[in-house]
Amino acid sequence: MSRSPIVVFDVGNVLLRWDPFHLYRDLIPDDAKRDWFLQNVCTAAWNIEQDRGRSWTDAVALLVNEHPEWEREIRAFDERWHETVPGVIDDSVAVLEELKSQGEKVYAITNFSREKWAECLVRFPFLRSFDGAIVSAHERLLKPDPAIYRVLTERYELDASDCIFIDDSEKNVVGARSVGMRAVHFREPIDLRGELRALGAAL
Repeated sequence: MSRSPIVVFDVGNVLLRWDPFHLYRDLIPDDAKRDWFLQNVCTAAWNIEQDRGRSWTDAVALLVNEHPEWEREIRAFDERWHETVPGVIDDSVAVLEELKSQGEKVYAITNFSREKWAECLVRFPFLRSFDGAIVSAHERLLKPDPAIYRVLTERYELDASDCIFIDDSEKNVVGARSVGMRAVHFREPIDLRGELRALGAAL
């Protein structure tokens, strides 16, 4: 075990806030209709395929063909996607920046589409500060598949037991632990510094 563990961040809802509600609360003001739309049209299962590598062009065309009456709302998920990300989670970004300022290596493993990741690198420049970032669409692998965690350790020659992975999804935390990483389940309110310090991080 190294003296200071290597911290590996998820991005969505750990460093960046993400929720389609922020977009659709105005597009579909009726609560019941909005819930139906997100459960039956622009579903989590549909969205995750962009994280697996499907293009947004193909994803939108598929749904518009199936649900032409919702074309405006479907296209908005792509064209106004940044409204689903209202901003950063300040404390988490501060932890990342503190680790970097101390000379620690910091990594990311994130389920993210190719197009939106590229856009977020421009909108949120701190995302370029990772020493390595494993993006699901680039690898065509999704958390919690153990293979995506191994991509990180093999590509950057890391020992899984030296890594602490942070994710808001319990199943992704379980996936990280399955390959030998320690992990923090990120649920607000959380003292992330305290959690990481307790595991030996240099904070």
